[in-house]
Amino acid sequence: MAVIGQRIPLRDGESKAAGRVQYAGDIALPGLLHARLVLSPYPHATVRAIDTREALAFPGVVAVFTAADLPDIVPSSRHRLMLARERVMFAGQPVALVVARDEATAQDAADLVFVDYEPLPAVVDAETAMAPDAPLVWPDGVPGRNDETAAAHGADVGGDEESTTRSNISNRVHFSRGDAAQALAEADVVVERTYTTSRVHQNYLEPQTVVVRPEPHGVTIWTSTQAPFFVQSEVADVLGLTESDVRVMATPVGGGFGGKFLLFEPLVALVAHRLQQPVRLKLTRMEELLATKPAPSARIHVKLGARRDGTITALQARLLFDSGCYPGTPVGVAAFLLGSYYRIPNVDIEGLEVLTFKASNDAYRAPGAPQATFAIESAMDELAQRLGMDAIDLRLRHASRTGDPTIRGRPWPSIGLRDVLEAVQAHPLWQHREQVRAQGRGVGVAVGGWPGGIEPAAATCLLQRDGTLTIHVGSVDLTGSTTAFALIAAEVFDLPPDSVRIVTGDTLTAPYAGATGGSKITYTVGAAVLQAVEEAKQQVLAIAAEELEADPADLELREGAVHVRGAPGRSLSLAEIAGKTMRFGGRYAPVLGRGRTAITEQAPGFCAQLAEVSVDSETGMVRLHRLVLVQDVGRAINPLLIEGQMMGGAVQGLGWALHEQLAYDEQGQVLTASWMDYSVPRTPHVADRIECLLVEVPSEHGPFGARGVGEPPVVATAAAVANAVAHATGVRVADLPMTPQRVWQAMQQEKTP
Repeated sequence: MAVIGQRIPLRDGESKAAGRVQYAGDIALPGLLHARLVLSPYPHATVRAIDTREALAFPGVVAVFTAADLPDIVPSSRHRLMLARERVMFAGQPVALVVARDEATAQDAADLVFVDYEPLPAVVDAETAMAPDAPLVWPDGVPGRNDETAAAHGADVGGDEESTTRSNISNRVHFSRGDAAQALAEADVVVERTYTTSRVHQNYLEPQTVVVRPEPHGVTIWTSTQAPFFVQSEVADVLGLTESDVRVMATPVGGGFGGKFLLFEPLVALVAHRLQQPVRLKLTRMEELLATKPAPSARIHVKLGARRDGTITALQARLLFDSGCYPGTPVGVAAFLLGSYYRIPNVDIEGLEVLTFKASNDAYRAPGAPQATFAIESAMDELAQRLGMDAIDLRLRHASRTGDPTIRGRPWPSIGLRDVLEAVQAHPLWQHREQVRAQGRGVGVAVGGWPGGIEPAAATCLLQRDGTLTIHVGSVDLTGSTTAFALIAAEVFDLPPDSVRIVTGDTLTAPYAGATGGSKITYTVGAAVLQAVEEAKQQVLAIAAEELEADPADLELREGAVHVRGAPGRSLSLAEIAGKTMRFGGRYAPVLGRGRTAITEQAPGFCAQLAEVSVDSETGMVRLHRLVLVQDVGRAINPLLIEGQMMGGAVQGLGWALHEQLAYDEQGQVLTASWMDYSVPRTPHVADRIECLLVEVPSEHGPFGARGVGEPPVVATAAAVANAVAHATGVRVADLPMTPQRVWQAMQQEKTP
């Protein structure tokens, strides 16, 4: 490869660092109005009355909207439950929207909206919510399921069994093979433990922002979204417009991680359409933590049985995911992954999704995978210790291979699970872990994966008059995918990457692309780009063959020109060829390649990690010293950006492990509603050294064999850190985050006779 594999910086990296990128919050339109939300202070209450008179009388206020001012549509998802109607279901639920001529006025007026609430009983713990006498989140039945983001991420694994009785259990999944109960009864060694993970917010730097301008026949939306075509479809449906009447301009996204698909766009679009003036809603950080859609918490009970010779015979697990006020957790993919990493003959896994009076959840980087992997990888580590085996040897002995059945009975496609495990086993940190332990530190290992998303996509490639290429796509670039597209095109045409321009259009001008999530954009849109560039190349060669009077088989494209092999001097530059297609009286049609893909087979990615930690025996503080990340990337289109994704994902995994939790009190109030209380990893918390190693097991359908790389690096970090803590202290912590208090308490309990 001449270009593929080069370490090319982000195309927009310099402009972002210099502050020249225009985000949704920077959009300035004539007559722009500003909106502020009025949020419920109660997790469950009847809304008896809303008095907006004082707010409306405030100078500069244009309008105040309540549910009574909006269409009475079925609230089948959070983005369709735009403002609370008759009752609220979580503390932080929007009840009213104030629109004013400036943000400060809107905020002041929002404080003047009086809402008469009658508090009702609320349950905020999933176990309690399953009780027969628990108050129901939806007494008249759940109006719908929110599976869009799961499907977009490739996390919709099927097998769902929706409850037919009135309860807070909104979904069940069940996977089994063999007789797990009997195998556990006959096992020589059984590890049994309950693992818990907290609610975790995506915590993107840029708050959710929506700007909507009414048009003569619809609306134009500027929004920080990962899914512009999904926004277009849903807004058109809510407003009763055709999709072509809704134009979505996806602005650069200042972090999304699965949390910026769709939420407030329909509400702002309705308001702007009603007022016939442009309106902007930009959330505050507290509103982000109260009113948006974080990742769900989970409680996972695992029983893992083996014979004394190290053969794992049985796995039994029960997963309980807290869904908040709407169904739609990734409990299905969590159960799938928990039961599919390893070849175990007897498996029984049940997953439950439970509604509570909390904000509904959404995707967060590999939704469901960090929770499930923390449980199964912690159990595998403890089993290896009980058996006296090398933890990686135990994993390799049972790791799934290409073609092995998943827990659903379908074969794994090409996977590099064993390859990444073998790579970390050979790493010096693992080989010398006992020397590290002698120094008062611990080394832990874990592996995790992601199935990979799929969705149809299209792209075009135009040869310009100056000999450069313009690639037109419709996908949102979160992590450098457009830089990868440029390398793909440059490889095919043997051009320098800066001779390729990538244009991301809006929903009325761009070819279709799925939502950016699930590690699928390079895999799907990149494949469409490759197809479009290959078609454009064939058009170029056909024109050159005629002009040079040569057999197309004798032509080669290199260094910006088409050459006749063995005939020095007989060549045509790309600029000359393009010029012949873009002039009066030209005999050739412009060079325009089209690529269309509908890949139906996923390309799972796996990442194995080693963590080196020390634990302060007096405080329980865990310090991460070193993190080794080994990931199967299929083919490294751009190693520099892949390593950035690996490091970023692992740092977010560190947040799961040691820092992050949306904590609630017994009444359902959020206790960590600001960054003063909600801890995210900061520079001093990150490992002293992060090492990235790339393994290449090519996928069948990805461009040049590439796999998606964004999801896998977040999956195994928490388990690797927990296993390192156990190695350093002899104490296993089964609850995330592993705060100093939790670790210290676990160590004290270990000392108690």
